[in-house]
Amino acid sequence: MNAQELRDKTPDELKNELSNLKKEAFNLRFQQATGQLENTARMRTVKRDAARVKTILNEKAAAAASEA
Repeated sequence: MNAQELRDKTPDELKNELSNLKKEAFNLRFQQATGQLENTARMRTVKRDAARVKTILNEKAAAAASEA
């Protein structure tokens, strides 16, 4: 997922995406704790995607605040 795709989404869609990523990160942590995690690199990509979504949400909020 790249930043340009995220910038095209609405804030509600971004919040939904962030929620899904947080759930996935929780499930991956749970799998790691129980020794069932096979793809450890997925944890890194999920965390980075969540950070990317948060960054875009903050950018949109700042842009909305500056317009008002």
